[in-house]
Amino acid sequence: MSMIIRPVALSDLAALQQIAVESGPGFTSLVDDRDFLIQKIRHSMDSFDRHTDTPGDEGYLFVLEDPETGEIMGTTGIEASVGIRRPLYHYHRSQVVHHSPELNLLRRLEVLNMCNHYTGCSEICTLFLRPKFRRAHAGKLLSRVRFLFMAQHPQRFAETVIAEMRGISDEGGQSPFWNWLRTHFVDLDFSTVTRMVGTGDNGFIADLMPRHPLYTHLMDEDARAVIGQVHPHTRPALAMLEAEGFRHNGYVDLFDAGPTVEARLADIRSVSTSIGCRIQIVDDVRPTLEEWNRGGQGRLLAITNTETADFRATVTSAARYLPAHNLLQVPAALAKSLHLRNDGDVRFMELATAQSGAATTAIPLRQQQEAIHAHR
Repeated sequence: MSMIIRPVALSDLAALQQIAVESGPGFTSLVDDRDFLIQKIRHSMDSFDRHTDTPGDEGYLFVLEDPETGEIMGTTGIEASVGIRRPLYHYHRSQVVHHSPELNLLRRLEVLNMCNHYTGCSEICTLFLRPKFRRAHAGKLLSRVRFLFMAQHPQRFAETVIAEMRGISDEGGQSPFWNWLRTHFVDLDFSTVTRMVGTGDNGFIADLMPRHPLYTHLMDEDARAVIGQVHPHTRPALAMLEAEGFRHNGYVDLFDAGPTVEARLADIRSVSTSIGCRIQIVDDVRPTLEEWNRGGQGRLLAITNTETADFRATVTSAARYLPAHNLLQVPAALAKSLHLRNDGDVRFMELATAQSGAATTAIPLRQQQEAIHAHR
């Protein structure tokens, strides 16, 4: 087995700190601060241990591990209900109309209004696949595993799910959008403000950020051009979310103007098409000529157990679903790695045909690129 996903543990601290360095400015949910990361890990562990029927301040952080070496390949997470402990701010893009019938003059202008529109929504976040571990299906697993967890535990999450996509910034940590705001309102560099927000120190937003509408035609061309645009490394992640049913409705980040996308939890494709069933542990799953195996070519599945604190997930072609019995047959070694027991419960979804890599019918091939990293 090449990779497995599990809840984060304190033993992952050094790896998370390295990910915080590798991800760079703009990845606000992981910052290179040891005390902050320890607090984040402990909060995640408490969240997985908590018994709850409603979304609260839980934050679930997962890591992708190479079971052969023990190395942490990447991370991904979910916030159950954002904007509760501290405000979650966005700008909303809209138009205002200036019209004078007497002078026969009409002007439509784009404005950005600060708001807290997504308070109480669940958020998928903290997706980062480390460069040296960018192998087949790793990004897909990091992205989709969150939806499988949410499908299994819907009571822990809100009806609306959002994702804040990383906006445009360069390798030196310069954001064209923030550079304009910095010049006129808040004289702090981009890496400083993203670090402050990442560690929960966002009081300066209410104190210093402009509360009145921002007319985008007054911005310089560089700042205006990146509103609603995503970082080049984030485009595959955005394409994957769009294929899941997420849509952008005009809300952008305060600092890099990256887009926020949203979807109803029940309408997310990986949620609605995932299958919960029973497990049958077998010595081996041999390819057959039946339709499930498509003439002997096994299907690639993302599989999770149904636990919380003991959650495990992986991607494999060594399993076979028997729909007439609502039964998933898995080899003993795979069952052991996922902490599955015979006749227990499991959830899975199909990713692709194992040998060909063909996409599922739900997710077009052109949108099944590997997710690299996304904002927050």
